[in-house]
Amino acid sequence: MVGNGATDWSIDVTPAYLPSAFNFNLMSYDQHKIFEENNCVWYFNDFIPHKNAPICETTYAKFEQQTSHINWYDVYRTFYSGGLSASKSNRVGTTKVGNEERTYKRGYTQAEYTPFVKSIQKQYHQLLGDAVSDYMNRPDVRKAMHIPDKVQTWASCGGIEYHEQTEGSLWIYRVLQNKYRILFYSGDTDGAVPTYGSRVWINKLNWPIKSTYQPYFDDQQQVAGYKEERDGMDFVTVHGVGHMAPQWKRKDVTNMITSWLHQEKF
Repeated sequence: MVGNGATDWSIDVTPAYLPSAFNFNLMSYDQHKIFEENNCVWYFNDFIPHKNAPICETTYAKFEQQTSHINWYDVYRTFYSGGLSASKSNRVGTTKVGNEERTYKRGYTQAEYTPFVKSIQKQYHQLLGDAVSDYMNRPDVRKAMHIPDKVQTWASCGGIEYHEQTEGSLWIYRVLQNKYRILFYSGDTDGAVPTYGSRVWINKLNWPIKSTYQPYFDDQQQVAGYKEERDGMDFVTVHGVGHMAPQWKRKDVTNMITSWLHQEKF
């Protein structure tokens, strides 16, 4: 089960973001026309070499400036800026575990959270998730979660070592087809890994459609998203939320995932 996962670098991230931004009305018709007529395209971390015409670069720079206050991960949700710089904050917290005082790392920066994104390494980094670190390491929270004293303190995304693959992860779906049940879901207001791009690479798999694209509904009989069953994978969208769909539509996503796990209709 994968949610809003970057899968095919030939379409995911920026290639899919540009047409999605146009559909979200974040881009003017003239900008869209320039991108289309001049074959303007940018690939994540330059995995696929491509040289754009000068007009592409100038138009994209203007587009980026116009959308600088858009939440790229959820284009209709609040954009948060500023905050405490990681370089000026106390990155080390302390807590009591049993009779021992221990330290833990407070929060993370964007560069720490996504070290594989080259473009952010030299940017200003605010501290993110420090309140979560403080909460998860409180003695009463550890006790409520029945965490033994022998277990280490909690840290955000600790110990993950990333490596890059130019082929993305598209290949694994073909390996796993009909060996495991697969669910790919997509929050449809994500700009970072847009639903549009996911639909493109899913179509590239050319797997037969068993159940056509159709809506599913929430408790108030409002459209919660759309679903499609293919030979080897189920594709589900979550309407009105972006990259972190389970965070912002907890009930709908929980119902969808629970139903899918138990092979029930939803």
